[in-house]
This record gives sequence, structure tokens and C-alpha cells, in this order.
Amino acid sequence: MKCFILAAGYATRLYPLTENFPKPLLDVNGKTILDWLIEDLVQTKRIEEYVVISNHKFAHYFEKWAAERTAAYGKITVVDDGTDSNETRLGAVRDIQFAMEQLQIVEDVLVIAGDNLLDFSFAGFLDFANEKGTSCVMCHEENDPAKQQRTAIITKNVNDLITSYEEKPKEPKGHHAVPPFYFYRAQDVARIPEALAKGCNADAPGSFAAWLSKQTPVHAYEMAGRRYDIGNMENYRWVQENYDGVK
Repeated sequence: MKCFILAAGYATRLYPLTENFPKPLLDVNGKTILDWLIEDLVQTKRIEEYVVISNHKFAHYFEKWAAERTAAYGKITVVDDGTDSNETRLGAVRDIQFAMEQLQIVEDVLVIAGDNLLDFSFAGFLDFANEKGTSCVMCHEENDPAKQQRTAIITKNVNDLITSYEEKPKEPKGHHAVPPFYFYRAQDVARIPEALAKGCNADAPGSFAAWLSKQTPVHAYEMAGRRYDIGNMENYRWVQENYDGVK
């Protein structure tokens, strides 16, 4: 299995901190955000290669980071998507497609955001996906109507099969939000070109999962803890003060 790390954004809400430095490499209590994520994944012993998808502006930072981590983590590949500004970005879904085509990947893929942290291990999610035998997403309860309208919301049945999936719904049908962590079977992730051709939003990382759930069974894993989205300076400061890793 490959792990794709989405790291091609420009983090404009964290300027000036990220104006000339990538958010996934920001320090959180002595480690970069990427190190916190990958150290846990290494423990699962299921990832053969980590693929960091970067923009051109920050690719050299990730290449330097990767060169210093290969001995500890195994194979790390940095893919430069060629963009150099927020206005020219490809979007998360096109970045996944770009990396797959560049590296000719034809296997299962775990896709994770490089700017979120978890206080629980990925192991449970990967076990869940293996048990279900389908592509899967993570989910958690979100009961704040305002927050529901700013994220992806799903409904699911008693067997955790997704029955509806909407990005930023005006009138949410359910109360389970989907953070940017996805497991895609090889045959499913290969359908990204089809999804884009049929109008799938290229920017939001969950838009492909939403499209896919209407084509084939996709299951949702109830998160075993919390995730921390480092979306702005307030979030970053809070995480620096409170985050202490996987429990």
C-alpha cells in the first residue's frame, strides 16, 4: 500500500508563518506535523512508500526532509505538481491523479492531509478497511449546524455503509463529518479521471470520495479519538500547547 500525503496547498490563513515555508513541516512540540503522522504509520507496518505531493514552491523543503528521514521511515518520494501559487494550484483530487500518473501507481492508496493531526493510531482504520474490503473514509460526530455546513457530511447504515455523502450541505441529512483521511482500493482510485470528467470538484479532497460512494460501496470508520485541523494561527497555537501524540 502507498500513502499519499496531500501537501501542495499554500496555507494562506497562516501567513506570514507559511508564506515561504510549508505547513506540514511546522513544528509541533519538537516534531514536524509530518513526523507525527508518519511515525504512527510506520508502526502499522503496512505502508511500502510515502508519497508527499507538494507544489513547486515548497518541494525542495520536502526533499530535504525526506532525505533526512528515509533511514527511519523507508521509501519517501516527493512529487512536485509544478504549481507555484494558490491561484494556480491543481486541487487535491488532481494532485492525487498527478502523482498516480507520474509514479504509475496501480495499488491501494491511503490518502491523508499533511496538515491534520490525530490522537489515535491509523491502525484501527486500516484494520476496518481490510475487514470491509471496500474503499473507506473516517468520520466523527459533528452536531454543530454551522460546522456541518462547512464540511463533508455523511449518513450511514448499521453496517457503516455510506448512504449519503454531501460536501458543505446547506441542509445536512446527517451528523457525521468526514475529515481528510481516506483509504482507496486500487480499482476505485483509478476512477479519478472518470470522476473529474463527470464534474467532480478537483479542489476539495473529499469530493472524490463523495462521488465514489454513489458508484460503489464505501464504508465509514468511526474515529477512535480526535483530529486537529491546523487551519489557522489560533488552531496552530492551541495544538502547540496541547497536542502530545497518539494515545
